[in-house]
Amino acid sequence: MKRHLLTVAILGGLIVLLVLVNQWLGIRLYDRIATNLCISLVLVLGLQVFMGNSGILSFAHMGFMGVGAYTSAVLTIPAQMKGMALPDLYPFLQAVQVSPYLAIAAGGIVAALVAAALSYPLMRLSDAAAVITSFALLVVLYTVMTHWSQVTNGPRTLFGLPKATDLPLAAGVAILALIAALVFKESRTGRLLRASRDDETAAAALGAHIPSLRWRAFILAALFAGVGGALWGHFITSFSPKAFYLKETFLILSMLVIGGANTVTGAIVGTFIVTIAYESLRGFEGVLNEAKIMSNPVIGLTEIVLALAMIAVLALRPGGLFPTREIGALFGRKKTRQENAG
Repeated sequence: MKRHLLTVAILGGLIVLLVLVNQWLGIRLYDRIATNLCISLVLVLGLQVFMGNSGILSFAHMGFMGVGAYTSAVLTIPAQMKGMALPDLYPFLQAVQVSPYLAIAAGGIVAALVAAALSYPLMRLSDAAAVITSFALLVVLYTVMTHWSQVTNGPRTLFGLPKATDLPLAAGVAILALIAALVFKESRTGRLLRASRDDETAAAALGAHIPSLRWRAFILAALFAGVGGALWGHFITSFSPKAFYLKETFLILSMLVIGGANTVTGAIVGTFIVTIAYESLRGFEGVLNEAKIMSNPVIGLTEIVLALAMIAVLALRPGGLFPTREIGALFGRKKTRQENAG
């Protein structure tokens, strides 16, 4: 228990430090980056809840982010703007307008309900079949968002969301997600799920109903994704279905893979590292293009570097930077050794 509290204290302190440093600097660009980082933390922690404990790669995560974002949008766009932003909206939704904070929670709940309704049959699959079906689920969700014009405005940009997400809110939700991910990991469901990840036959012999365990984790992961999507929607205030597809899926996966999918610490550290690297590379791209060093514009440098980084991590350190132990356990073991030596 002390090690888990230490993990929460260290990782939560890192998020709080991010907020304090950003307020001290007072630079608007850094505020945007820090807020995006905290929203990404919520998304990556959700993916870690399922992927890290079950050992099954899921591509569907960004689809549930989109469900949360569009749910929150429909509930919060002012009634007088809905005629322009959502001209085909169902009549019974046209006058609905709730607080963005309630809508953010609703986005998570709706995403979890959609996951609960769609995913149970898929939880019986493992290995390549599970990965392929999760990708198919992402395609289905993306297709629905692109063509359901009554709710999403189709492939066009949806606008008019009130700006409600700031850095303190995003950081607070990220800390809650951190605690929830650790609690789930150490719960009976989390332990049995990790046992099934290591040996399905042995876990089943212990009485674990593996599809049910995976289903619960998938629903919780979708809840995180829905909340993260709603937070992002109320930060960016306009978006289209393209924001919830392959490019963003790759970015979130790279954060988890580089940090370490099996630990909450890996999810946090990987998000920090990839976000900082991604923003730095984007800035470097801009400098190269402004200087006109090359005859053609430099495009895709960030994606290339992240892909190479993922390949390097998978080849040299397959478990990521924190493959098995949380940071609290590492510090706790170091302290115990020092006490024994004394």
